[in-house]
Amino acid sequence: MTQDRTVRPAQDAQGIQLVTPRPPTRRRRARMSDVAKVAGVSTTTVSLVLNEKAGTSIPDVTKERVFEASRALGYRANTVARSLRRQSSETIGLISDTIASTPFAGLMVHGADQVAAAAGMTLMIINTERDPEVENRAIDTLLARQVDALIYATMWHQLVVPPEALKEIPSVLLDARSDDPDDSWVVPDEELGGYIATCHLIDNGHRRIGYIHEQNPYPAHPERFAGYQRALAEREVPFEPELVAVDKNDPFGGHAAAARLLALPEPPTAIQCYTDRMAMGAYRAIRRAGLSIPDDVSIIGFDNQDQIAPWLDPPLTTMALPHEQMGRWAVEYLLRVLSGEAEGPRQMRMECPLVVRQSVAPPRDGAGVLPRPTRGTT
Repeated sequence: MTQDRTVRPAQDAQGIQLVTPRPPTRRRRARMSDVAKVAGVSTTTVSLVLNEKAGTSIPDVTKERVFEASRALGYRANTVARSLRRQSSETIGLISDTIASTPFAGLMVHGADQVAAAAGMTLMIINTERDPEVENRAIDTLLARQVDALIYATMWHQLVVPPEALKEIPSVLLDARSDDPDDSWVVPDEELGGYIATCHLIDNGHRRIGYIHEQNPYPAHPERFAGYQRALAEREVPFEPELVAVDKNDPFGGHAAAARLLALPEPPTAIQCYTDRMAMGAYRAIRRAGLSIPDDVSIIGFDNQDQIAPWLDPPLTTMALPHEQMGRWAVEYLLRVLSGEAEGPRQMRMECPLVVRQSVAPPRDGAGVLPRPTRGTT
């Protein structure tokens, strides 16, 4: 009797055929030789074209065939090998404390990335959440990857002591500065911003101008207040300490500080706020006092937070922080260093633009209005 040795597919208890799936086959990565074959040229020609080797006499039509073949095959150049040849990784590292949780981070990163991309560079971003151990590890990682330059960013203006490792390659501080004259940095001009804000209120006729702010260790606090004081002095408006109120940097603090100013025997006709968050609270205090903005009290903020300033009623006049421009400047500076065009470290204080909306107007009925200058007698 002949035995049936045919191998049959496995079946389960109900007689249903079981099919064992085959593992997916991995497509072989395209090589330079594949591009050469499709384009009908040598691998040397492909290498010269894709690496943009200067001084070659390859016809444009041949170059186009190589590019078309490369795109069709999905060929990707070996960036590690190219970096070794060019002594450049075409990468800029960006180390930041809190990229994901601050309202301004996107603008700085966007500005930096735009300039980097236009120069054919890649921006590699690492978030440290202010953890020194993570920060040191991040710097070591970027240096090991042979980045061409480093950006050390903080998401609000701070005075810092940068890690020593930053001195190993071209670097710049973004929204941070140090006391070391050999460090390059870019920050907002907080003092000038405070000055411009106060001048805007004075230009609208105010002379009793309240100022609400918080005490904090960051440079923005004393610098914005110094701008307020400078504007008063230059415009010959008396500085009155009773018109300065200090509280927390949030809407609750802004409300409390503004309420104290409005309770003065002679309240201010305008209030300058350290931040838009404090201005939000000041709005509520003004309304609770039965007053209107800007008819009874004008108000100006600082930061131009897009989730606050345009949505207040009326929309808030404020000072904008130049975050996108600072991000652009940081990469532009590094590119100049890498090309040998920059001479020595640079420190930049970037002007904060005034954003005029509807929260500032001349005082009602001439209250607190600056007297018109009188002509000299003959």
